[in-house]
Amino acid sequence: QVQLVESGGGLVQAGGSLRLSCAASGRTFSSYAMGWFRQAPGKEREFVAAISYSGGSTNYANSVKGRFTISRDNAKNTVYLQMNSLQPEDTAVYYCALGPFRSPTSYYREYGYWGQGTQVTVSS
Repeated sequence: QVQLVESGGGLVQAGGSLRLSCAASGRTFSSYAMGWFRQAPGKEREFVAAISYSGGSTNYANSVKGRFTISRDNAKNTVYLQMNSLQPEDTAVYYCALGPFRSPTSYYREYGYWGQGTQVTVSS
């Protein structure tokens, strides 16, 4: 059984930074790609970033490219999302996901395991 637990969310002013973490249990972490998604109230869940099983390949939504960085530490079973230059439109619940595949796909329906989410609120 795989469990994903996000942390690091909070309230930050526009222009600030946050670093999200997602700790995974189970042996499969280093074999699969990981993704970050977000969902704002009244909106559909949207792709933010993904990273391949080895960390050698990444994929970003255009809205966060150049501001957010995804990384992973397979020795610690943890994936990170460094978020810089945050804007109010980044406000959402952020979810990490683990997929039974190796490439950093952006399609959320392909991911098999999800965390419970962590709230990120950016004030103007």
